[in-house]
Amino acid sequence: MEKKILLIGTGGTIASEMSGDGLAPELTAKELLRFVPRIASFCAVDCVQPFSLDSTNMRPENWLAIAAAIRRHYDDYDGFVVTHGTDTMAYTAAALSYLIQRSPKPIVLTGAQKPIWFDSTDSKRNLTDAFLYACRGCGGVQIVFNGKVILGTRARKTFSKSFKAFSSVNYPDLAVLQDEHLLQFIRNEDVDGPLFWDTLDPNVGLLKLIPGMDGAVADYMLRRYDGLVIESFGVGGLPEYGGFYDAVAQAAGQGKVVVMTTQVPNEGSDLTVYRVGGRLKRDLRLLEAYDMTTESAVAKLMWILGQTRDFPAVQRLFYTPVAMDILHPQA
Repeated sequence: MEKKILLIGTGGTIASEMSGDGLAPELTAKELLRFVPRIASFCAVDCVQPFSLDSTNMRPENWLAIAAAIRRHYDDYDGFVVTHGTDTMAYTAAALSYLIQRSPKPIVLTGAQKPIWFDSTDSKRNLTDAFLYACRGCGGVQIVFNGKVILGTRARKTFSKSFKAFSSVNYPDLAVLQDEHLLQFIRNEDVDGPLFWDTLDPNVGLLKLIPGMDGAVADYMLRRYDGLVIESFGVGGLPEYGGFYDAVAQAAGQGKVVVMTTQVPNEGSDLTVYRVGGRLKRDLRLLEAYDMTTESAVAKLMWILGQTRDFPAVQRLFYTPVAMDILHPQA
């Protein structure tokens, strides 16, 4: 039986045309399909276009719009393909993983490093692979790119120009697609949903520490945001100069939520290793991301704070794995 797939166009490089100031998204989802007629031979496709953006302009409200489009059409289709710009695709994949949980149907994000009308483009392969996976692959949210299938909570853009744009962080690739053949390494068994959410708290910030930074920066961001993810060095910790500890302690006492993570892409954090982290872990009311990606930590905190500000509830939700986003919670 022919599968029915919904294509959700959101813009990005794959749909871009040349303007006087550089590439800008212009092509609609229907126009993209005309470049890849092969797709019509193995599935029936309908299109919706909630917006058309360079993904640099993507905001949490756009994640909610994509999730709402999938929810509205969920019963009518066997799978979903979202075309998206690469620069913030990992954030969108993470956000959709929290907004749409335990989906038995595939929700596939893809895009390209070069527009679909370029002679040397990765668009056609990525789009074809995405539809193949939406027809044959596992449920849940994933990115299909350069022949790899990456769990939505584990993706990060690690190459700015080459076709191998995305890597899976602290988790294996789910599958590979080669010459339209699917080899599935890991099957998602957590598909007894779907469960939908329609609320995020966008008032979450991200602070990347650099040597010599003044703690006043953290103080400002903690006053400005409901939650703050702090990317520290190595296995994690805060500088013992500049008032960082006092800023975090004061903010935590006022009900703000702080998540400590690491700038290092692989292997995760462990605040207990050094004094600069152990003191935080012992004395302050904060969370630790462990092996989570920064993209997932940010999106998960937005999702949680959209539901509750009660810290025990926030803590429980943060350390409850969703789509394998955290493997070793130790709280």
